[in-house]
Amino acid sequence: MSRYSLLALSLFASAGLQAEEALDTDVPTLPSPLKTEVEFGYQSHSGNSDTQSINGRLEGTYTAGRHRHSGQWKYYKLNKDGEEDKHQSSYQLQSDYKLGPKTYLYANFNGIDSKYSAYFRDYTFSGGIGYQFTHTEKFTLELEMGPGYRHQKPNLDELDDDDLIFPNIVDEAIIRSNLSATWQVLPNLTFTGDVSMVGGKSNTRWDTELSATNKVTDRLSLKINHSLQYHDLVPNPELSNSDTVISVNLLYVF
Repeated sequence: MSRYSLLALSLFASAGLQAEEALDTDVPTLPSPLKTEVEFGYQSHSGNSDTQSINGRLEGTYTAGRHRHSGQWKYYKLNKDGEEDKHQSSYQLQSDYKLGPKTYLYANFNGIDSKYSAYFRDYTFSGGIGYQFTHTEKFTLELEMGPGYRHQKPNLDELDDDDLIFPNIVDEAIIRSNLSATWQVLPNLTFTGDVSMVGGKSNTRWDTELSATNKVTDRLSLKINHSLQYHDLVPNPELSNSDTVISVNLLYVF
């Protein structure tokens, strides 16, 4: 083969490689349909008081086509003077199906297992319709509402007189509503809010959660969270209707 032929083949191969590289760079990388978050916080006090508390959260969301599935698990434990003082696990599962640009159907399960609140078990099942008022990269606002069912097992296991104790097992129909918002204030700062109401014949409970997340790196963030749980009925008028928790946690997204 002549040197001119070799030169032509070399130029052709080089042009082919450059074209392939250009195609590779031009093809956009699609975002993963799965998003997972891990959150963890710890506090320790010594001296006049000896307490240690840990709280964690694991959340995953999978979005594909018209479907969106999400799951969340939260854990909180407080030890005081070497003994367990509070211990609670909560979890939520939800599936959504998009009907149109703004409306969707949802099915939701929310459960709480606790040793130190009104109920050992507090489970709600609900289904209904959701509406997205707006859904952009900077701001999202969603409202859900629908009927459901609630099961609660009362906490009567040698608690103090100042604890929220309801003596009856609850199995009843409910109405559930949930309003959630996410606001990307700055590239590294996000505000989120979530207000949920579960109303039935025995009681109405409001759960409010507000948080501010400051991104440190692409995957690591610092999160300040404020949560409040409110019951409209309590067994003793001297008891507070609400419980509040404030936490500062590290959040990792992968």
